[in-house]
Amino acid sequence: MAKASVPGRAKTRLVPPLSFAEAAALNTAFLRDVADNVLLAARHLACDGDELAPPHAGIAGYAAYGPPGSEEFFGRTLPRSIGLIGAWLPNFGDCLFRTIAEILARGHSAAVVLNADSPTLPTGFLIKAATLLAQPGDRAVLGPSSDGGYYLLGLKSAHRRMFEGIAWSTNVVAEQTRRRAGEIGLDLHMLPTWYDVDDVDDLVRLYAELCGDTAVRPRLSSQPPHYAVHTARLVTALARRHAFDGRIDEIPQAAGASA
Repeated sequence: MAKASVPGRAKTRLVPPLSFAEAAALNTAFLRDVADNVLLAARHLACDGDELAPPHAGIAGYAAYGPPGSEEFFGRTLPRSIGLIGAWLPNFGDCLFRTIAEILARGHSAAVVLNADSPTLPTGFLIKAATLLAQPGDRAVLGPSSDGGYYLLGLKSAHRRMFEGIAWSTNVVAEQTRRRAGEIGLDLHMLPTWYDVDDVDDLVRLYAELCGDTAVRPRLSSQPPHYAVHTARLVTALARRHAFDGRIDEIPQAAGASA
């Protein structure tokens, strides 16, 4: 789910300490690293496979983008192998549902909506989602975020109920989504918890993770995070400019791994 990097409209909760231009640049780095992560997971399944994955399991990448008219931005920002799906509607749930329905309409046997705010998401989580969705029978895969939302939702059918009555941008999104799956009798598989980078505290966590400072920021999972090369380069420069090091000790340590 991709939003164009327009200063003043992208990652604005990071302003301050970042400027609007810096926040927009960070959004672009996130988009590139998330796209790279999706393609890395695709290559893994295509070349190395997964011992639990059916032979037909695979991954194709799309950016469900907005606002309208930003096609040129995504064309120059993302790899050419990432397809584009227009998904800019007033209600976020409608954006997600439209994306799921469009991917399925393009002939895929399952569809996943993935946020663009978790550039270090372990590649193994994406591979696991694809593996689960390649199994026979209708099912869903949910990747909960540490803030109560979710970073990933995968479906094999376009179940509109999964997006109805959800209090978007709150800490009950994942729980409400789990309830919707129960209401329609959908088999739901949970991935490990990961985090979104939405505010300054999250940015400090990201900086610590990219710098390998797990003593200050314990990992949420035993799986190694994706090394987000574009984000790492930019965050390192931003940290020098805005002294993220001085903020790390002010943020409480995170809880341990959760699944």
